[in-house]
Amino acid sequence: MPVVKVSMLEGKTPEYKRTVLDSIHDGLVESIGIEDWDRFQRVEEFAKSDFEKPDFKSDDFMIIELSIFPGRTKEQKGRLIECICGNLNSRLSVDPADVFIIINEPPLENWGIGGKQRG
Repeated sequence: MPVVKVSMLEGKTPEYKRTVLDSIHDGLVESIGIEDWDRFQRVEEFAKSDFEKPDFKSDDFMIIELSIFPGRTKEQKGRLIECICGNLNSRLSVDPADVFIIINEPPLENWGIGGKQRG
């Protein structure tokens, strides 16, 4: 049950943002085997004055934060990163250098789903 948060500069079209979310979701399905229905995603957009990035990053730069259940191997997480970056590159021409991915793995006891503590 991944939770996805994408932070990017404002001004992208709804289609662009949908493709970003689809690219991430498809990477999650392919690399770590989540169910196709398992989509808990959001895009946060920021004005240039509120989104600091290095000058050598383009306006396509984004930060993708993934919160996932613990237990995936280093190799699975590496494949996840590669899949997401590959999808964004092939579908939107986003340079992988403009994609910053953070994977968080809170313990199961820190997840509350359906009013119940997991784990």
